[in-house]
Amino acid sequence: MQTKISYYPDQVILAEINGDIDHHTAKQIRADIDKAILEKDPKLLILSFSGVTFMDSSGIGLVMGRFKLMSDRGGELILTGAAGYIKKVFQLAGINSLTKMIDDISRYIKDENSADSDENKEVINDEAKAYQ
Repeated sequence: MQTKISYYPDQVILAEINGDIDHHTAKQIRADIDKAILEKDPKLLILSFSGVTFMDSSGIGLVMGRFKLMSDRGGELILTGAAGYIKKVFQLAGINSLTKMIDDISRYIKDENSADSDENKEVINDEAKAYQ
């Protein structure tokens, strides 16, 4: 499981989640995203599920917790890249009534080149951390 965190102008954070989201991985994903939120205080958090291969109910908890954290801080959460079955799970859980689920994030990412610098990008690989 790897989570890539990118920082963009206008206080936007993009968290790209890859691999499985289950009770084994959700805790580390939450910690990585929460750390970025607490350090950068974004106005907008975008969670990308385009690299997610499996998700159980832990994914719903992951989204609900980030929604609450962003709401408490006066920010917004947007979901993107969810496969059909993941979108369906979110709809059944009512998450689509709390936050936007969109396909194209380009309007929210104003200066994509800025996220390419080492200063603005952080790749977190919790499997590598486990062996350190």
